[in-house]
Amino acid sequence: MAAARLWVVAVAVAVAVAVMAAAVEGKSYNITKILAAHPEFSKFNEMLSKTRLAYDINRRQTITVLAVDNSAMASLDHFTLPTIRHILSLHILVDYYGSKKLHALSHGATASSSMFQATGSAPGTTGYVNITSHKGGKIDFISEDADESAKPSRYVKSVKEIPYDISVLQVSSVLSSSEAEAPVPPPAPVNLTELLSKKYCKSFAGLLAANADVFRAVNETKDNGLTLFCPVDAAVAAFMPSYKNLTAKAKTAILLYHAVPDYFSLQLLKSNNGMVTTLATASESKKDYSYDVQNKGETVTLDTRVVNSAVTATVGDAEPLAVYAVTKFLKPKELYKVVEAPAPAPEPSKKHKSAADDSSDDSSDDSGDVKAHKGAAAPAPLARWATAAAAAAVAALMLMA
Repeated sequence: MAAARLWVVAVAVAVAVAVMAAAVEGKSYNITKILAAHPEFSKFNEMLSKTRLAYDINRRQTITVLAVDNSAMASLDHFTLPTIRHILSLHILVDYYGSKKLHALSHGATASSSMFQATGSAPGTTGYVNITSHKGGKIDFISEDADESAKPSRYVKSVKEIPYDISVLQVSSVLSSSEAEAPVPPPAPVNLTELLSKKYCKSFAGLLAANADVFRAVNETKDNGLTLFCPVDAAVAAFMPSYKNLTAKAKTAILLYHAVPDYFSLQLLKSNNGMVTTLATASESKKDYSYDVQNKGETVTLDTRVVNSAVTATVGDAEPLAVYAVTKFLKPKELYKVVEAPAPAPEPSKKHKSAADDSSDDSSDDSGDVKAHKGAAAPAPLARWATAAAAAAVAALMLMA
């Protein structure tokens, strides 16, 4: 009897741990890395990055990507980048369709919303993709507004499946859609110097305008996706003594360090943590020049490991350009000494905790700029699954009692 109890407990724990591992694994995928293992999709992969759709895919938890090979991508050569974004967003279904699910469709057909539909770019229902299963196992994909003469794109094979998070399927051709293929008006011209000078960042605008290489790089990038973090005037004034002592090359690098070659709305910044590369990364091939974007509640901070700067206001936000004012000049670890995070203070005893809480305040200075990197902290979902595993074991014991 005791052996039976132990066996039941072991099975319960094993099942819970397996579910936990699957859940944790399912949270992590990168479409760029998945496709990089398949050179026949290199053009498709490149365009997902250029149109910023790769980032949109990675931040979703349930997605199906309809990939086309390099020869099929040739049909997009005459379209502009914004139009290609619309067309390829039709190839991103906001639901999970693995090979098994495709071949077991109820009534042999369904319609799925694409990212073209989900983002509001498609009028009406033109962003839906119709999926039809035929006898013999053939699967067709065709957009809702495809011309009558348009041929459907046919399922070729499954490339990668992580149930039920992401499925990457190869299809035979690019989906045809009159709405997605319509010309996209170019973004309204933006005078970056004028924009920065109007709100909070006049001094930083002056630094950009005075450096021809930086000014050209930023302006060449802003129409394809750019997020610029501009230190407020007071932060620039405080940093100027150090800035004046930098070499010309270092001045260029530190200004480019404030520019991220991708568009991030404030909502995206508030809902995603992680490292971002900068225009300085591209200019210095052997150096990193990245920093960590962190959010807590409504507060977004940039941690360079030398200084911690907070987003304090939106200067301008109209895709593909976003500009945010930050509280401090960003200092890269490539140019300044990393400030090591202090060791965590010992937990106060219960009888002293109340007094310690009463004496705390919100004052801070540059000596506390860098946050501790919490690499050892377990993620909340993992903790919940671990709790579930323990609960399963206890439940099994109770049932056998």
